[in-house]
This record gives sequence, C-alpha cells and structure tokens, in this order.
Amino acid sequence: MKYLAKYSDQTYALMRIMVGFMFSFHGVQKIFGILTDFQPVVGSQHWYGGIIELVCGSLVMIGLLTRWAAFLASGTMAVAYFQFHWKFQLGSAFFPVINKGELAVLYCFIFLFIACHGGVMWCLDKKK
Repeated sequence: MKYLAKYSDQTYALMRIMVGFMFSFHGVQKIFGILTDFQPVVGSQHWYGGIIELVCGSLVMIGLLTRWAAFLASGTMAVAYFQFHWKFQLGSAFFPVINKGELAVLYCFIFLFIACHGGVMWCLDKKK
C-alpha cells in the first residue's frame, strides 16, 4: 500500500475536481433546466441552492477560493438534508437511505473534508 500512498495528493486533487464538477452540474440543472423536468422558480430557495451549487462546485473544481467554496457547499448540503430530506421526523425517516438524503450527506462531509484540506495541487489557490 505504500506504493499508492505516494499518489495521495494526485488522487485527492482528482476527487476535488470530480466532486466540484458533479456538484456544479446539479446547479446547471436547476438554473438552466438542462437534462431535468424540474426547474425551480427564480428567487426560490431551490434556485438559490442551484446558484450555490453552480458557483461553489465550479470554484472547488478549478481550485479557486477552495476552502470557502467547499465550506459554503458543505453547509448548503447540511441544510438540504435537514430541511428537505430528514424534515426533523422521528423514527426511520432520520436515516438517509430511507429519506433519500444520501447524496446530500455525502456531499456535506466531502465538502467539509475539502474545506479542511484546501486545493492541495492542480488548483488556482496554490501559492508558490
């Protein structure tokens, strides 16, 4: 496994880029209505969420203001889980596999991880 350890920065950067790209695509769907039947009303909470997804996902992907963008994205996904998936219901509705909040929880913690680590490499944040 030591062989793989020397590529940890590269694999982290690839994860950051792909997570940012996939997250930004959720925003593209909400804002521009691409490949979806649901397009939220301009100015609604879902629409603002789409703006955050598009902007923060793009920033994380290119590695610009990575920590701030990832922290905002993480908080947005926490709100998404609590408000739209769990809805503070008791019983089995708490569990992400039941309330369909798995993606929100995963994004929340992945973006929190990225906020703690920053861009690392292949990013515009990197100072030399």
